[in-house]
Amino acid sequence: MPDFLKLNGKTFVVFGVANKKSVAWHVARSLETEGAKVVYSVRSEARWKSLDTLLAGKPVFVCDVEQEGAVERLAGEIAAAGHGPLQGLVHSIAFANYAEGFKAFHETKRADFLQATAISAFSLVEIARAFKPHFARDASVVTIGISSLLVTPDNYGYMGPIKAALESASRFLAKSFSADSEVRFNVVGAGPLKTSASAGIPGYIESYLYAEKLTFRKRSLSTQEVADTALFLLSERSSGLNGTTLIVDAGLGSNYFDQEIIRLAMRPEEKK
Repeated sequence: MPDFLKLNGKTFVVFGVANKKSVAWHVARSLETEGAKVVYSVRSEARWKSLDTLLAGKPVFVCDVEQEGAVERLAGEIAAAGHGPLQGLVHSIAFANYAEGFKAFHETKRADFLQATAISAFSLVEIARAFKPHFARDASVVTIGISSLLVTPDNYGYMGPIKAALESASRFLAKSFSADSEVRFNVVGAGPLKTSASAGIPGYIESYLYAEKLTFRKRSLSTQEVADTALFLLSERSSGLNGTTLIVDAGLGSNYFDQEIIRLAMRPEEKK
């Protein structure tokens, strides 16, 4: 079979595998299917242990991006282990503290906002800086964002502004790196997905089912569809894309005035 994406034999670092439902895992598995070598970065020793079966025999490193200096150490460890040059990197990391349940946005705590920003957005900047010496000249960095930065879902709270910061950081990194390389930075703007991380968002299942009704096809977005888009952006086939966001939402962002949704909203007593 022709190697259309030309990923065979190339090496990529993937951040963010938590379990088999993770976007990061779907991307990594797809990369390996294409013949690429994947180096995994997981949050903690405990996380690594929980993934023992999934990642058995694969190169795995531990890095808690919340800890200052951890990313620089990781880059050194991966290089010392002979994994390079790197043709790309996947940043699929996000965290928000919803331990106290839903709160109005104006009640967001400083500590929660800063922690989520450091882990979910600024970590991309630190990772890019630390791995810059180890990237191939035309490497591709892909991060996972959200399909719309204009919507204001109550139960997503302060993660909306933080995802906006992530997307903006990706564009600024694309410009910054262009001074002396052709390393590209792009975002996959994913619609609502059924992942373990999303399950921790208060009231998420209702939002997920609502989003499914808004898709043109009336079928929710799959995690593999997001992974497939990430693979395209990691490949040289997307060489003309830099500092951009590819929206993957099965059409929900263009379907606000769907007849079924309008009927249910205006006459909720009617059943199909």
